[in-house]
Amino acid sequence: MGTFKAWVVDKTEGGQNLAFRDFDEADLMDGDVTVRVGHSTLNYKDGLALTGRSPVVRRFPMIPGIDFAGTVETSDHPDYKPGDQVVLTGWGVGETHLGAYAEKARVKGDWLVPLPEGLTPEQAMAVGTAGYTAMLSLMALDAHGITPADGPALVTGASGGVGSVAVALLARAGWHVIASTGRASEADYLKGLGAAEIVDRAELEKPGRPLGKERWAAAVDAVGSATLANVLAMTKADGAVAACGLAQGMDLPTSVAPFILRGVSLLGINSVTTPQKKRREAWARIARDLDLDKLASMTRTVGFDEVGRLGEAILAGQVRGRTVVKVA
Repeated sequence: MGTFKAWVVDKTEGGQNLAFRDFDEADLMDGDVTVRVGHSTLNYKDGLALTGRSPVVRRFPMIPGIDFAGTVETSDHPDYKPGDQVVLTGWGVGETHLGAYAEKARVKGDWLVPLPEGLTPEQAMAVGTAGYTAMLSLMALDAHGITPADGPALVTGASGGVGSVAVALLARAGWHVIASTGRASEADYLKGLGAAEIVDRAELEKPGRPLGKERWAAAVDAVGSATLANVLAMTKADGAVAACGLAQGMDLPTSVAPFILRGVSLLGINSVTTPQKKRREAWARIARDLDLDKLASMTRTVGFDEVGRLGEAILAGQVRGRTVVKVA
């Protein structure tokens, strides 16, 4: 046993304190696999955990970071052996279980998936929970039976992590993609990912009517609140909306009108405790269907020592696309 570098959140009388310090391996939590973390990433939830802006962290001290890619060091799990490359997203890591912004992590092997064939660890973290959630959203729309022939697909929060990957995935699948963003300067970026139209988020974020003009057959919404209510109100008859985020808020000020007058379906996306079979299917589809050149164009890489400044930036909407954290 020894120590390793980690970002650690502690609770103080004044709130929450974040420090980059040595952490004792003996203080890692229970798990049957210990992983040498090579890469992590930045998601909206990570921003909440790093800043304490929302009570995401539910034990202290906590190592934040909900995603990692790394190499197995020790394992008592039958599916993994030392040297295996693995990926973890979700399962309360970085919230209730010591997380990914560290050089080592000890977790349950059942939470892991093998590094998908065709992806490097860096690419897997460029995807991360955000891109994985985008794929789960696309899979939900597919399972519902909605196709590009039914009309356009809207993506809200399009220049963020979930949105950027959703735009790229939907465009490659043949959808006419309408991207909603509050940053007009990102229009060329989003069109480069495959968006055919750009909508100002101001059109969607204010309180609206129970029903509006039918504009899209499908949507991936990472924003919630009034935006999701307006998305539902403007979804075509028998369309579907995959709800996977809450950047604007957790509330949903809507009515039953879209559901009972147009047959619109609201599909909830849970990326945290996805069953293993579905989780592996989603990662296999990501490796197969995501244009890796487009993934590279939406991704930047930062050093491990830069994690401390990332939380405020992503919550302020200053982070475009995906951010990979190179841990080792």
